[in-house]
Amino acid sequence: MPNKPLVTLDEVFNVTSVALVGISPENPLSFAGFTMNALQGAGFPNIYPVNPRFNEAYGLPCYPTVSAIPGPVDHVVVCIPAARVLDLLDDCARKGVKSVHFFTAGFRESGEQSGIEMEDAMLKKAREGGFRIIGPNCTGLYVPGAHFATATRLPMEPGGIAFMSQSGGHSQDMPLHAGPRGIRFSKVISYGNALDIDECELLEYFTGDPETKIIAAYIEGVRDGVRFRHVLQKAAEKKPVVIYKGGNSEAGLRAARSHTASLTSSVEVFKTLCRQVNTIQVDSIQEMIDALVALTYAVPYPVENNIAVLGVGGGPTVEASDSMELAGLHLPPFSEQVNTELKKFLPVAGAIFANPLDATNLMFPNVIGQALKVLGADPEINMLMYHMGFHPTTRWGSGMYGNDMFLKMATEAFHEAHMELNKPILLTLGPAADLPSMEEFLKVQESFVKAGLPVFRTLEKAAVAMARVVEWRRKSGR
Repeated sequence: MPNKPLVTLDEVFNVTSVALVGISPENPLSFAGFTMNALQGAGFPNIYPVNPRFNEAYGLPCYPTVSAIPGPVDHVVVCIPAARVLDLLDDCARKGVKSVHFFTAGFRESGEQSGIEMEDAMLKKAREGGFRIIGPNCTGLYVPGAHFATATRLPMEPGGIAFMSQSGGHSQDMPLHAGPRGIRFSKVISYGNALDIDECELLEYFTGDPETKIIAAYIEGVRDGVRFRHVLQKAAEKKPVVIYKGGNSEAGLRAARSHTASLTSSVEVFKTLCRQVNTIQVDSIQEMIDALVALTYAVPYPVENNIAVLGVGGGPTVEASDSMELAGLHLPPFSEQVNTELKKFLPVAGAIFANPLDATNLMFPNVIGQALKVLGADPEINMLMYHMGFHPTTRWGSGMYGNDMFLKMATEAFHEAHMELNKPILLTLGPAADLPSMEEFLKVQESFVKAGLPVFRTLEKAAVAMARVVEWRRKSGR
């Protein structure tokens, strides 16, 4: 049978209808059950449960096969044993579906010859049937603009970041934790074993995707190193690319091989390639989120690494000094002229007129705004950071930070300083120790994020993220 024309990734991501194969109302804690809850919660319009054992599931008609569904079906999510998938793919071909996502595992990653042969047969059927395969062994798509998600509580407001991940867990955890920090996504895909759609095709697609401004990738290994280098270089020339390479130790390499059957390469070779083409390399999903926050909100990107830090508390001041310098940022001492201006509204007693700047009244929004403008007016300063929540008299849970008047005034002060200086202003909110503190922390974070401010959790994380962005900016010239 001749192969049909290949479905494009545009068609794959433009999903309007889905069949959930293997769903059971008797097992709501299955992946199919989670996906149904996520899709219904997101308001996805056309959902078709498929299981010959049931006539109804989750309040919807349940069909015995995909081809029995009366309307068109773009996408199929498969949650049945590996032994039954070939018959299913024949049925998908008859229906004319565009893409089939296999949550099902037990294929090449098992290391068994039967799993390898099964994948080969699956790909053959996909090529003959004219549809694409996502996975197997993955969590598939998250497309906010289409209201399509396989996990709950993900933001449905579209944004400019595409995330491709061999790990299903990372593909769901990253947007869940990045969402409250203001990060929004164009498209996210978990591609698992990469039988059909792989990292090279995805990088090439996101490079040309007008909805995607920044590309993020979690990669355990690549199968075509020559092509990967080519598409990665093209992507990095056009857009910021943030990469987390999984499997950076012997234990990690073993885990990656058994996780997605990845052909993992030398860690140093991969890192060298990323440096050569100028991608931003991170070592965890949390570091990826920090880098994306910096790329999204810490604008304009600084070319040099000079930073001014201010806040309340002697201990945090010393900590800030160490964190910034160790990460690769530089804290130049303030000039006499700057210190003279600062002393007009900051108390001399108990203050530290160095960099970082520490004064007791730097907890008040109007004073913060004044200090930011004085420090930022210095041409030697490329970015500014304000840290809060550390000092014993102003820790989270006091009610001071969470009141609406403080939030309104503080947000206006940061925004006004940013507009006047045209330099990045970073905020470090610090940890919360208990439930009342966390409630206040989240309220403050939400307010600042809505104002378009880059919010970080610790001084160290902010410093590492900005050092990486500065290095990337120097090399890229953007």
